[in-house]
Amino acid sequence: MSLGVTKCGSTEFRWGERTFVMGILNLSLDSFSGDGIASLEAAVTQAQLFASQGADMLDIGGESTRPGSPPISADDEIRRVVPAIERLVSEVSVPISIDTGKYEVARRALDSGAVMINDGWGLKKEPRLAELAAEQNIPLILMSNQRDKGGYDAAIKRDTAFYADVIGEVMASLRQGMETALKVRVPRENIILDPGIGFGKTWQQDLEIIARLDELKALGRPILIGPSRKSFIGMTLGLPTDERLEGTAAAIAIGIARGADIVRVHDVEKMARVCRMSDSIIRQS
Repeated sequence: MSLGVTKCGSTEFRWGERTFVMGILNLSLDSFSGDGIASLEAAVTQAQLFASQGADMLDIGGESTRPGSPPISADDEIRRVVPAIERLVSEVSVPISIDTGKYEVARRALDSGAVMINDGWGLKKEPRLAELAAEQNIPLILMSNQRDKGGYDAAIKRDTAFYADVIGEVMASLRQGMETALKVRVPRENIILDPGIGFGKTWQQDLEIIARLDELKALGRPILIGPSRKSFIGMTLGLPTDERLEGTAAAIAIGIARGADIVRVHDVEKMARVCRMSDSIIRQS
């Protein structure tokens, strides 16, 4: 199945030709991965480094998604991300995505030069993000997030699922997000799907999602995965966050073999190499 082309600013992503790398810029000091950026100059330096190391796009977020992290206001999030985006659009040539679930944050980010929205709630919390994406004709990433399912904390503690079929659950939530987006005329070619590794699943389910990622291709849109440094790697290998590089590489390589089109990563240089090697094996044509 051909997924066609998605335009993102002046960049075209031709799906299926290779795996694209999204570099993570966390402008929050309580990031789970410990890579939070405290200053504007540090953000610019990191972005330039990522672009030179092979990032095809940058994902900028101002609010931590670490479980238990306190929420912040839209104003605080805007104060974190907008100055960085305003600088980066003249400092790097790759497209910039805004990682937010808030309408006003996304709007201000787009006004500042971002050209993609990454909604970690898949339009469940703020469906108006789809209207914004439609108005501006930009790509919209929809993630399957099960943290609102109520039984999440108990499921993690007992290492069992509170829903039996994780792929069925993920596909249903992604379909719902797609329907919401299409209803307000987001072009189908602008929709990208993310199964939400680490967001309301047990660590065993995260492993299963990667192993069965090819089943999500039935939805007919490019698939983004974000396994980088996630807790399922720590649970599997018994390692802290700063020792999960090899686990991340393995998850990405298998993910590409199962059909991933974009990988969202902290360690851009090394994971770009993993993508190139995996592509050379998987996409020989």
